[in-house]
Amino acid sequence: MDNSGKEKEAIQLMADADKKVKSSGSFLGGMFGGGHHKVEEACEMYCRAANMFKMAKNWSAAGNAFCKAARLHMQLQNKHDSATSFIDAGNAYKKSDPNEAIKCLNAAIDIYTDMGRFTIAAKHHISIAEIYESELVDIEKAIAHYEQAADYYKGEESNSSANKCLLKVGAYCAQLEQYQKAIEIYEQVGANTMDNPLLKYSAKEYFFKASLCHFIVDELNAKIAVEKYEEMFPAFSDSRECKLLKKLLEAHEEQNSEAFTEAVKEFDSISRLDQWHTTLLLRIKKTIQGDEGDLK
Repeated sequence: MDNSGKEKEAIQLMADADKKVKSSGSFLGGMFGGGHHKVEEACEMYCRAANMFKMAKNWSAAGNAFCKAARLHMQLQNKHDSATSFIDAGNAYKKSDPNEAIKCLNAAIDIYTDMGRFTIAAKHHISIAEIYESELVDIEKAIAHYEQAADYYKGEESNSSANKCLLKVGAYCAQLEQYQKAIEIYEQVGANTMDNPLLKYSAKEYFFKASLCHFIVDELNAKIAVEKYEEMFPAFSDSRECKLLKKLLEAHEEQNSEAFTEAVKEFDSISRLDQWHTTLLLRIKKTIQGDEGDLK
């Protein structure tokens, strides 16, 4: 469908809205109190123009129009509408300019935190983290936004949402070789979930991940950690993850690279290991003398 007509219409609407904003600040407009009404009308026109730009897939123009509406809403003290327009602007910019999208989402977050709306602010920190992950590939910044989201969720007692954010942080920290921080997160989330009847099944996975991080740092640390997790969470002892760890520790102690690979293969044939686990297991395996660094 040809939406070029919509784009022309949107450009005209923007020009008309700009005129309204200018005239709202004039001497007569101010004197007779019509300024406020004109600004409200301009807001509406910018939003209509933004939606027409969206139909024409002109994402930058849509983002710009929503931003103009957001600033006017702020002028009118319509905080909620201003935040909503900044979010709409961010969503449009996501398709054309990730850095502008982040600026808009941050502007909305500032408004929401000022209003005490921390749960919704956390949600938009996650959106920013995802842009840093996939578009801008800046993992350190993604981590910072996931951590901020987790803090806000915790403050609002949304613990399962906080845990989801922390697990993203833990996974990235391990990839970046920040093992101590990853261990603390996995232990914390494991301890939080092991007493919950609905979530306790996941606890073994978190203790498994913490153990792998310990293992890379120091074999003895890993042994002590596995014993500690078995004591804390007896169900961990019977898990396939715990049995695999014990086999890996034994193979590592004997510097037996083949036994290490066999144990991983056997586990993987029943429970597929993802990229994260494979990366960490390879790092551990490379510490075995004479190892060629392959898990196949």
